[in-house]
This record gives sequence, C-alpha cells and structure tokens, in this order.
Amino acid sequence: MVMALGLGIADYLFVPPYGQVSVLDQSDLALIISYPVVTILVICLIERLRRAQFRAELLGQVSQSRYEMLLRLDNERAIASRGNDETHRLLRHLPHYHHDIVLIKALDRKHGAATVINQADPDTPTAIAPGFLYEKVAAEDARRLGAISHAGTYRVHLAAAGGVEKAVDCVCERFNTHVGDFIVCRVGEPV
Repeated sequence: MVMALGLGIADYLFVPPYGQVSVLDQSDLALIISYPVVTILVICLIERLRRAQFRAELLGQVSQSRYEMLLRLDNERAIASRGNDETHRLLRHLPHYHHDIVLIKALDRKHGAATVINQADPDTPTAIAPGFLYEKVAAEDARRLGAISHAGTYRVHLAAAGGVEKAVDCVCERFNTHVGDFIVCRVGEPV
C-alpha cells in the first residue's frame, strides 16, 4: 500500500510530463520497475545491517559474561587459596604456641571426620595437627580423640613425670570457618 502510494507520488512529481498521471511512457515504466527493486534492496540492506549489529552485540555480551565468569572463578580461587594458606598458617601456629592444645582436627563437612592416613606417621591422620601435649596423651586416648567428630568434654590420660598418668578433662570445641570445620581439643585442669 505504502509502496503503491509512493509510486504514484513519485510518478506525479518526478517523471515528465510533470503533474500528469494519465500519460504512460518509457520513463513511467522505468520508475515502476526501479522503485520497487531499489526499495526492496534498501530494505534488505537495512535488515542485513540490523542483523549484523544484533550479532555483534550478542557476541559482545557473551564475551563479557564469559570474561566475568572467568574473573569470578579466578577471584574465588584466589580467595580459597588465601583462606587455605591462612588456615594452614594457623594450624602450624596454634599447636606450637598454645601449650594447652592437644590437637586440631579438620572435619569433612559431608562425612564428619576426615580419615586420610599420614604416610610419615601412620598413627596420625593427615587431618590432625598435633599440639604440644599430643605426645603425652595415652595412645588409646589419642586414637579416640582422633576419631571424634563433635564437640564435648572427654577424659584423657596424660603422661606425667616418673611415668605416672594423670586423668584430665579434654574440652573439644567445634569451629566453623569459610574453609572448613575444625575441632580444637585442649586440656582442662587435672582431675
């Protein structure tokens, strides 16, 4: 409809004899053929450019979202690595400078206690950081403390001077951190 109206207006205004639609000659025929062809070509060109622009915008958005995902993954990895480094540093620091700590044990959040065996010392799982008093705890009590997965108070026997063992309360507390759960066992007063 718009094309037919535009064709009539173009014939009336731009094709000689001007202002007469009743005369049909070679100029009118050229206009009738070229006007729809040029219009269709312009519409196709505009549509192709619009699709190319949309494709470029889509590729740009996909690239940006992929970059953001990779950046987020790198940030999470860096934060986890820093958290693990801080945790390992604390696990090395706390048992050596706080003499009331027997052990610090890392827990697996899904299954409770971690049970990987240490190759250097088969009696001590790798998830346990032994403290200053760990060597003085009786072997059976050390195994029992190594197997716990919840907080509480336990009675253990510590080796004292002269080979005498004395019973003490061992308080085990559970700490939830962003890198995992830990149980810290420390001795109380002798019974």
